Amino acid sequence: MAYRVNGRTFDEEPDPGQCLRTFVRELGHHGVKKGCDAGDCGACTVWLDGNPVHSCITPAFRADGREVTTIEGLGSPENLHPVQRQFRDSPGFQCGFCTAGMIMTAATFTDAQRDDLPRALKGNLCRCTGYRAVEDAVNGVTGIEDAPPGGAVGTSVGAPAATAVVTGRAEFTMDTAIEGMLHLKVLHSTHAHARIVSIDKTAALAVPGVHRVYTWQDVPRKPFTTAIHTDHLVDPDDTYILDDTVRFVGQRVVAVLAETVGAAEEGCRRVVVEYEPLPAVFDPEEAMTDGAPSLHGSDDPFVRDPVHNILLELHGHVGDVEAGFAQADVIHEGTYFSPRVQHAHLETHGSIAWMENGRLNVRTSSQSPSIAKVKLAHLFDLRPDQLRVFCKRVGGGFGGKQEVIAEDLVALATLDTGRPACLEYTREEEFTTASPRHPMTLTVRLGARADGTLTAVQVRNVSNTGAYGNHGGETLFAGGAAVMLYRCANKKYDAYSVYTNNVPSGALRGYGMTQPAFAVESAMHELAVTLGMDPLELRRRNIVRPGDSLVAFDDGPDDVVFAEDGLARCIDLVDEALRRDGSVPPPGDDWLVGTGSASSLHETAPPTEHVSEAWATLGDDGTYEIAVGTVEFGEGTSTAHVQIAAAVLGTTPSRVRLVQSDTDRTGFDTGAFASAGLSVAGNAVLHATTALRDRILAFAAAHTGFDAAACSMDDDRVRCGGTSVTLSDLVDAARARGIRFTAARKAYGSPRSVVSNTHGFRIAVHRVTGEIRILRSVQATDAGVVINPAQVRGQIEGGVAQGIGFALTENFHVDAAGVMLNPNLRNYRIPTYADIPRTEVLLVGSSDSVGPMGAKGMAECCINPVAPALANALENATGLRYRALPLTPERIYRRLVESRPGDLPERR
Repeated sequence: MAYRVNGRTFDEEPDPGQCLRTFVRELGHHGVKKGCDAGDCGACTVWLDGNPVHSCITPAFRADGREVTTIEGLGSPENLHPVQRQFRDSPGFQCGFCTAGMIMTAATFTDAQRDDLPRALKGNLCRCTGYRAVEDAVNGVTGIEDAPPGGAVGTSVGAPAATAVVTGRAEFTMDTAIEGMLHLKVLHSTHAHARIVSIDKTAALAVPGVHRVYTWQDVPRKPFTTAIHTDHLVDPDDTYILDDTVRFVGQRVVAVLAETVGAAEEGCRRVVVEYEPLPAVFDPEEAMTDGAPSLHGSDDPFVRDPVHNILLELHGHVGDVEAGFAQADVIHEGTYFSPRVQHAHLETHGSIAWMENGRLNVRTSSQSPSIAKVKLAHLFDLRPDQLRVFCKRVGGGFGGKQEVIAEDLVALATLDTGRPACLEYTREEEFTTASPRHPMTLTVRLGARADGTLTAVQVRNVSNTGAYGNHGGETLFAGGAAVMLYRCANKKYDAYSVYTNNVPSGALRGYGMTQPAFAVESAMHELAVTLGMDPLELRRRNIVRPGDSLVAFDDGPDDVVFAEDGLARCIDLVDEALRRDGSVPPPGDDWLVGTGSASSLHETAPPTEHVSEAWATLGDDGTYEIAVGTVEFGEGTSTAHVQIAAAVLGTTPSRVRLVQSDTDRTGFDTGAFASAGLSVAGNAVLHATTALRDRILAFAAAHTGFDAAACSMDDDRVRCGGTSVTLSDLVDAARARGIRFTAARKAYGSPRSVVSNTHGFRIAVHRVTGEIRILRSVQATDAGVVINPAQVRGQIEGGVAQGIGFALTENFHVDAAGVMLNPNLRNYRIPTYADIPRTEVLLVGSSDSVGPMGAKGMAECCINPVAPALANALENATGLRYRALPLTPERIYRRLVESRPGDLPERR
């Protein structure tokens, strides 16, 4: 057999049954990605004799005697293929994990295929962009701009890694080969609740290539939380690396370490586990009743009520809600449900560990290598200097990688054996063992006078935290923000985070706010209908304004700065856009058309302590290095940090080099979540580069004999009066005096500001099938000073696309025994290109008093109003209220046929 890849012939032959994806990666072509191994996502697309194929479902032997082309062979950084150039210059990516597959598919398109992208791109998924950026890249639309010296902020400059991403040279977590690396696979529980009686390793250890079989008896018996926060005390230490009690289907039971993935998988199949099944409970309301099975004992003092499975309960109020309801002319009450949904980042969780010079190195797909290091040091009794944790480029996160769920096992294996070890999640494991969004059931009761003035707001929130409490308490606190959106003298918020025998819930974009936003904004729409008011007008009359207290739990002091009236402007912009809407509904009499909107507020940093340190250095060659611990996974902070530095230092982004997400090479950084990558780490970069600039200018003034006030930065030099000196000459002069141009500064997530937005939809609903077609989508956002317009637009579009998926198609189907029935992308149904409309993005011109250069982190909040706006449009179209997500055609159809024909409105 002969295999040719990118014009080169290889003597290696694939193993029997090996797929083409793993074969070409073994040959060193890491641009071919693993997203599903089921032919669903297209991240693995290569050419076979010039035709695109999904290499994960193509047997490697079929490439015998044929030409295989990967993204690396399509073009090089010096000689880009035209489609690679289009994806770079549009830009047509965010995290970049799907980009190679997108490019390999798009580069084969005919004119007819470009005219029918819904069909042509049906085999390629993107979770980040919302597809508009992909469409523009395919069509050659350029959005990237060059920035003049000092003028980077406000310009759509390209991402520093853009060329590497489009050529397949950007390294993601698993894009490496280490000699002698062992592979871990995990045996997962088949029971929702059981005690492990015994584990027989004998047959597993007899499998050729198996080195270790780890059980709960072989690992440190230290409780910890997988959740990542600076203050670990906000989350319960209720988890072990491996445990003798399993509390959900999918929980780790055994980890097998072997020479190959196949040997490790066979070892898992050979392990014999004897379980003692225990009673299980899946519904949080049932779990709180007397006599329900108790998941956790009373060892953890953090757990509020272990007998009733209550991890945490919150009770807050201002005023007197009963008096408020007594003053109301109208009272609305409804119960709303948001289900469990998955991040579905295309790069699955993965980690690699090895020893180097007596130190443990962990390369991982994480949103916080600094906190991961802290947790690993705790678990394995390591000093900080004995451990390095770092990230390469991360293929999407959305909160899913704000956990330590792979790093501990690879660290265990390497510390035990001394050999490199890796663990890479399958797509099924992402669904069944990683941490999805918390299902929440919220009962909202609103009281209002006839003129629409709110007199009382009462919310009860029951959150299903699953088997473990990672993020259970913090998302419950965050959910209280839903009641701070509106001004009202009487508010009450009661909330419960409840243990159940489901997969543990975790952090997801919107972090505890998305579900309450669906409930409160749906209730506000229903209240407006009852009052006979325009829903947007009802919001205008009641939204908080600058100077108002942002009251959720109590009227005590907080660190939130609310000084800009962006929310009112967002409502006005969406109102204007929907009124001028010219979208045309589908032909025929069976389509009902409706319009809906919703708003949200989101704080720009978490209430838990958030810290970031940045280092800024002027190099010998007169260029700059910025070191910051924030991870890049598509949120765009790398580009923003470079832009901030270039603006402060009066230079261009090309003269700024970024070092990031490496505990050996950067300072501490809590992590890239809660929009803190911009609001906190961005401020750290701002402070460090400002200090560096001032130091350079002070030295230049002394060096030239001018006052510092007469000196200014000018790209590669400093101008003092009528003279100039190059930065490299200044470095030489400073070195002669023993001076280095470097500065370090920290920033903290306090005070915090708020970002606001409003979303509007116009939709058509088919009265026979229940299908929804989105005719118009518009979101207005108060993002403060916009550092990179293209990136801000892309973040909003991506968040809207996720929100549409969560609202219309995505759901965990779980049977009565707690087993997920659709643990793959095809049946879970994240949106494809054909599902997502183009969203008009409207930006409110403002300046934030807290964020770097007046900017606000806004990648979290853009998802919050999407689901309620869709539900409100659906009610406007059909006259029927749907209070549970997702809004699938079968659910809509069922309600439509149950209604009498006369109950449905005429087509509008």
